[in-house]
Amino acid sequence: MSQSPHILVIGAGVGGLSAAALLAQVGYRVTVLEAQTYPGGSASSYSHKGFIFESGATVAGGFQPNGPHHLIAQKLGITWNVHQHDPAWVAHLPDRRVALTQDHHDVLANFPASRRFWEQQSGLADLAWRMSAQGLPWPPRDWAELVQLLRVGVTNFPADLRLVQPALTTIGQWLKRLNLHQDASFVRFLDSILLISAQTTTTFCNALYGATALDLSRQGVYHVKGGIGGIAQTLVDKVCASGGEVLYRRFVTRIAIQGGRVIGVYAKMGRRTRQEDFYPADFVIANTTPWSLEALLGDAAPPRLRAEVARRTSTWGAFVLHLGLDASRIPADWPDHHQLIETVDGPLGEGHTAFLSMSPVWDYSRAPQGQRAATISTHTRIQDWYDLLQRDENAYYARKEVYTARILALVDRYLPNFSRAITLTLPGTPVTYEFYTLRQRGMVGGFPQTSLFKARSPRTGIPNLRLVGDSIFPGQSTAGVTLGAIRVAEDVRRHLPLPHRKSYSVVHPTQEPVP
Repeated sequence: MSQSPHILVIGAGVGGLSAAALLAQVGYRVTVLEAQTYPGGSASSYSHKGFIFESGATVAGGFQPNGPHHLIAQKLGITWNVHQHDPAWVAHLPDRRVALTQDHHDVLANFPASRRFWEQQSGLADLAWRMSAQGLPWPPRDWAELVQLLRVGVTNFPADLRLVQPALTTIGQWLKRLNLHQDASFVRFLDSILLISAQTTTTFCNALYGATALDLSRQGVYHVKGGIGGIAQTLVDKVCASGGEVLYRRFVTRIAIQGGRVIGVYAKMGRRTRQEDFYPADFVIANTTPWSLEALLGDAAPPRLRAEVARRTSTWGAFVLHLGLDASRIPADWPDHHQLIETVDGPLGEGHTAFLSMSPVWDYSRAPQGQRAATISTHTRIQDWYDLLQRDENAYYARKEVYTARILALVDRYLPNFSRAITLTLPGTPVTYEFYTLRQRGMVGGFPQTSLFKARSPRTGIPNLRLVGDSIFPGQSTAGVTLGAIRVAEDVRRHLPLPHRKSYSVVHPTQEPVP
């Protein structure tokens, strides 16, 4: 019997696991190598002293009909253990409190002049969701993807003509056309949402991408039972049930290239050992950033990848507080998610804006009895933390204390006496994040979505190597990386078809590449 091609996935993030599950289900032999002892990457959950904390993402969307998680659940025959939360979150501005609900009732009550903006936004987002459900390989990188893209356009013609103008403009220009740009509170309200969902603000955010990024509350925000890492665990279970395997504590050190193609990867059992094993593969999917991919390829990195890494600037990092809370001190009427905005002008991030998520009262698995788990994060510039740690370690830890105090003061301003409920505090910087997730320099969220024509495809310059995750279009969030993974899985199937007769076997590491 002919043997099915072997797909190796570097990293058990949601993007890599989604692609792995799709390929394993149709008959490919799939192995996922994960450096940590648990899956999820930037959307993982970890345990500490009886608490389950979310490492990065705390808000999940895309489970609505035609949403990415709904689509992949249908393809894989899986069920997500999620519960919708409405309001999605509450935004606290200096002059008002705005609940983001599915019907936008409170948003329109606070910003009545914005009704036309939201009508246009929802129309664009509906069309974008519908097109993405049909497959949207952007930017196209070969004739097959171009034909697929044109087919989607023909199916939605002439409605898709509405996408042309927003594809070429920004949210800021859109607001100016509607004479909303002078409403400082409304602009700051949108800026704070977009900084989280698109890694940029109204001035720079592409209008079409921004319309979809602003659609999260309307489509629904969900809690994952046991923490957001449950998404990854459900995918791990599907990979294994389909004959694939997910191997933990496999620290990938380099990708082996022969004749211009990947032939496998080297990995160590843990970070400290020197022993490397070789894992052969017919195709590799890297759930990494372009920077990490270049490092893994070394001298074999294609010139275009080297040029890309050289010209790209670092993305945002995050300063995070993982907190244990005395549940009896949390008022029953507090929603689980809060966006905290210090001023209507001045800087964003760096503790001046923050996002708070608390574990739901119904999820007893997240904390010891009588406690709740919470995560507060703020965007931060990465290099300052690394420079400070290298120059003065004491100053680095002192800065952590300053950021902790600043963030908790901001929370207490809008949610009085919140700090009195804290029973456990675990601060983390981009340095911390890089150590645990292996994200280059602790970068989070992917690239700022300023132009659709700057979007990155999964292609790497090596025929049998693809990127997946928040670096490729459509970018960040578990929903975004799932859409990208669906595209990557289809791309692999086109370039490495299954033989007519399939067999399954487990691939074990060897010491050297097989010619």
